[in-house]
Amino acid sequence: MTLSEMRIGCAMTGSFCTFKAVFDAWRALKATGAALTPIMSFNAASVDTRFYPASEAVAEFASITGKRPLATLDAVEPIGPKKLLDALVIAPCTGNTLAKLAGGIADTPVTLAAKSHLRNGRPLVIAVSSNDALAQNAKNIGQLLAMRNIYFVPFAQDDPLGKPNSLVARFETLPETVKYALEGRQIQPILGRS
Repeated sequence: MTLSEMRIGCAMTGSFCTFKAVFDAWRALKATGAALTPIMSFNAASVDTRFYPASEAVAEFASITGKRPLATLDAVEPIGPKKLLDALVIAPCTGNTLAKLAGGIADTPVTLAAKSHLRNGRPLVIAVSSNDALAQNAKNIGQLLAMRNIYFVPFAQDDPLGKPNSLVARFETLPETVKYALEGRQIQPILGRS
C-alpha cells in the first residue's frame, strides 16, 4: 500500500516535549505524498511552553501541512459526516487524551475529531506520550488496544530509571504504522526499547 494521495488527519495534543520529534514525523508522512489535515487540541494550539511558543508551533504545523490547523470543535465536527479522512493520527497523544478516548469523552478538537472519524470505521492511529502510561493510563491503553479500528505507533519506555511509568511512541515509525493501519493491521512489534 502507498500513502500517496491518502487523506490523513494529523492531530496534536499537549505533550510539548515531543513536538520537535512529531513535526519530523509529520514531515516524513508528508513526503509519502499523503494529503495532511492538521488538528490541534486547545492546549497544543494556545499554551506557550519552554519547548515552543504556541504561535510557533501552530506556524510550523501549518508550514508542514500547507493548511492552518483546525483547533475548534466546530472545525473538526464535519470530519465524520463528510468522510474527510482515510485515517486519523494522534501524535503526540497525552495520557489525558488516552483517558478521554477510552471513556468516550469528546470535548476537545482532537477527541471530537477521533469520535467523528471512527463513526466511519476508518483507522485511528495513536502515538502515545505519557508519563503515567504504565500507571494510571495503563488500563486506558489496554482498553484502546482491544478496540476495533484503533492502532498504536510502537512505543517504549523513554527513561526507565528516572520515569519508570513513562512511555513515548517511536515517532519515526509513524508512516509505516499508518500504512499497516490502512490495511487493518497493527504494526509489530508494538513494544520496544528506547
